[in-house]
Amino acid sequence: MADTLDQIDLAALTAFDDIIDVRSPGEFAEDHMPGAINLPVLSNAERVEIGTLYVQKSRFLARRIGAAYVARNIAHHLETTLADRPGGYQPLIYCWRGGQRSNAMATVLRQVGWRAVLVTGGYKTWRRFVSESLYDAEPSLKVILLDGNTGSAKTEILGRMASRGVQVLDLEGLAAHRGSVFGAMSRDGQPSQKMFEGRLLQAMATLDPSRPVLIEAESSKIGDRMVPPILWKAMQTAPRIVIEASPADRVGYLVRAYRDISEDQTALYEAIDRLPPLYGRQRLADWKQMVADQAFDSLAEALMELHYDPAYGRSSRQDTRPCLGTITPPNLEDEGQEAAADQIAALMLRL
Repeated sequence: MADTLDQIDLAALTAFDDIIDVRSPGEFAEDHMPGAINLPVLSNAERVEIGTLYVQKSRFLARRIGAAYVARNIAHHLETTLADRPGGYQPLIYCWRGGQRSNAMATVLRQVGWRAVLVTGGYKTWRRFVSESLYDAEPSLKVILLDGNTGSAKTEILGRMASRGVQVLDLEGLAAHRGSVFGAMSRDGQPSQKMFEGRLLQAMATLDPSRPVLIEAESSKIGDRMVPPILWKAMQTAPRIVIEASPADRVGYLVRAYRDISEDQTALYEAIDRLPPLYGRQRLADWKQMVADQAFDSLAEALMELHYDPAYGRSSRQDTRPCLGTITPPNLEDEGQEAAADQIAALMLRL
């Protein structure tokens, strides 16, 4: 095995026992290679300190103090995370651009006797691979969209398809967002755009391009995350399977599905404040009062009637993508979703 990895692809990353990201925890949190572990040679604070010394005082001082930090941190990793690694251990190591931080770690690990391999160009090489794959390549997936009004249980039904032999791509799961103004899945927020793209590329790599893949119909943005061109181009012309459910069933489903948000009054108020101002102050105040009264059925019904359904109706009238079929589940409880999933699978498996 060579001492450097010059070209990155997802298959190449599987050849190593560990992928070690030696950047600071802050850099790692924004994005990292799939499966990487973070063994920083400089902490967040140490990185800032060294950078400031380098610019404001002297390069020599920054390097001397930085070397001491790096040595101590590598020693700590050897005594903790890496303490049980065997003699034949083969890690892949990277930093921001394949410079001093990753070389320092690799030098020490090689002295131990391990076959440490460096990523040429570091994390920037990974990002270039992701960008080329998602922005420069032409669409290759045979996409089928799962469409329907808000509250039609599309996301849950999508999750039931894999067990029926259907390929699926869960964009909302990858973006950690339900795709609407009320769609935040946690207070932790969404992954960064870079992290979302890395997760998406990894998920797409598991799909067979010769078979269709079912994706929930989305806009070009899921929360604050943009769907990259390679997928958005395919989605813009993809045929649809439409779920039609009764308003009453949809209200019941929305109340169940958004229970996590309905239990957080502050989050609901904030979501209502993000709605377009065209509804007027009084109507927004009425909706907030429904939150205060825990009248969630009434709130869901009002939002469907005045916000979601009109928007879906406008987009549907302009939608020229072919419809492969309409599914009308008996209800949106578990048994109704299962029945819908069976019908969708039958349509998909004939394609």
